[in-house]
Amino acid sequence: MKICFATNNKKKIEEVKAALGPKYTLVSLEEIGCNEELPETGDTLDANAFQKARYVKEHYGVDCFADDTGLEVEALHGAPGVYSGRFAGEPRGDERNIGLLLEKMSNHSNRKARFRTVIALILGEKEYAFEGVAEGEILDKKVGYGGFGYDPVFRPVGFEKTFAELTLEEKNQISHRGKAVKSLIEFLSQRKF
Repeated sequence: MKICFATNNKKKIEEVKAALGPKYTLVSLEEIGCNEELPETGDTLDANAFQKARYVKEHYGVDCFADDTGLEVEALHGAPGVYSGRFAGEPRGDERNIGLLLEKMSNHSNRKARFRTVIALILGEKEYAFEGVAEGEILDKKVGYGGFGYDPVFRPVGFEKTFAELTLEEKNQISHRGKAVKSLIEFLSQRKF
């Protein structure tokens, strides 16, 4: 089955391709000729995911899914949340976002946080949503070089390593996106084409 993942983030595509396996052919926005920035003006993860998926379906006529992910930090009342990618403003940058997060967390002993991903899927005229959550904590400094985003400062519950230290396979087993993609795959595998 061929399906478009409505993102320009090559690391996300790599993660999801690994999780989907050979039964699905994942095509990128670039491969369907979509080179513009997708709209992302919602104030929730659900709203942003569906806004992106609907844009692709409407303008390119392709069945697709889009995701939105947020890091929700308990001591910061759920921030940065839906604004995780642009936490430190424009231009977007992982280093600046991590720097601001560590600065805001410097006086907090409660380090609990979670990553949450919402996947919006559009097949034909129908829409579906899938969610995944990874609980963990924010470290006081970066550890590891893999992954992307806040991975070097996020240590999942039950692990001694950050997301940035885990292999792609390990991360996909426990990550928010991995869990949401697993739900997506289970749903797709039960469908008759």
